[in-house]
Amino acid sequence: PHGVGCTDVMVGHTQQGLFLRLFYPCLPRAGAQQPLWIPRYEYCSGLANFAHRSRRWCAPLLSFTIGSCRVPVSWNGPFKPCSSGYPLIIFSHGLGAFRTLYSSVCSELASWGFVVAALEHRDHSASMTYFCTAEAGGEEWILYRRVPQGQKEFYFRNKQVHQRAEECVRALRLFTDISSGKPVINVLHQDFDLSMLQDSVDLTRVAVMGHSFGGVTAVLALVKEPSFRCAVALDAWMFPLENVLYPEVPKPVLFINTEKFQTPESIAKMKRLSSRNSQTKIITVLGSVHQSQTDFAFLTGKLINRIFGARGTLDPYKGLDIISRAALAFLQRHLNLEEEFDQWDTLLEGIGDSVVPEAPFCCSNL
Repeated sequence: PHGVGCTDVMVGHTQQGLFLRLFYPCLPRAGAQQPLWIPRYEYCSGLANFAHRSRRWCAPLLSFTIGSCRVPVSWNGPFKPCSSGYPLIIFSHGLGAFRTLYSSVCSELASWGFVVAALEHRDHSASMTYFCTAEAGGEEWILYRRVPQGQKEFYFRNKQVHQRAEECVRALRLFTDISSGKPVINVLHQDFDLSMLQDSVDLTRVAVMGHSFGGVTAVLALVKEPSFRCAVALDAWMFPLENVLYPEVPKPVLFINTEKFQTPESIAKMKRLSSRNSQTKIITVLGSVHQSQTDFAFLTGKLINRIFGARGTLDPYKGLDIISRAALAFLQRHLNLEEEFDQWDTLLEGIGDSVVPEAPFCCSNL
């Protein structure tokens, strides 16, 4: 029902600030500009590094093949006010990703009347990110960091997941500040007035969502922040969460898994949560791989597929439909929305084409 606008928001001049891409319902505008999917060349370099490819040849190749891709949304488009307030979703990216790589699912949800804030985490799990220093034009880049030799991966990733969940909480605080009329300075100086959101975001209806490392981040955010009413975890990588926290996850989670990623250990952790909360659901999308839930699924070139293993057998548009409809049905139920998203409730039970309940064990890429 809504057109979708998009802007970037950076708050603060240090690594402790916030960086996110905002997707929101917008008014139509003639000649609207569409943003680049890969916002800057440095991100191509980061992707090459994350994929264990030589930056010298892979970064220019990525820039040439996907550098001109644009996201079909209105860049800094005019915000569409809503007197009842749009519900808010904070979105957390996966390992080696960044704020723009889930534009398909974020813009889809925004088109149904949500404000979606896609974070770019600064815990060294993004393939590349940066912040603007206080000096005019100054930038400091934060590179992806692999697990240091000799260090146990769990402790390294556990520290990161806690930082990520805290960034999700800080993102919610940012919207609380905006809603209370507190002036928030976007250091990127975008042509978008954040105060427009003041009376149009419903902070009683807030969810957290993420993919892979972002999926487990969303689960942990439920523990850290009572205002998050539920979480949607896309193919969650459950490994970094400490066992002591499972009894403390108070709210329902929707786990939407792909067919080729999960391990029995990861599924067992999800089932521990579903056994404690009957509203927590686990479904699996058949014919999908881990990258099917990112924008890479829509890049059909064989070369990109070789580098990132991005395609399953399921049509990516159908996959996006399943993810977004299941998420919308779940969000209606737990945010008490007065929409018609309950028409897709059967998906939450794993009933439908290309969907099964729970998680059939099979070959994992982990």
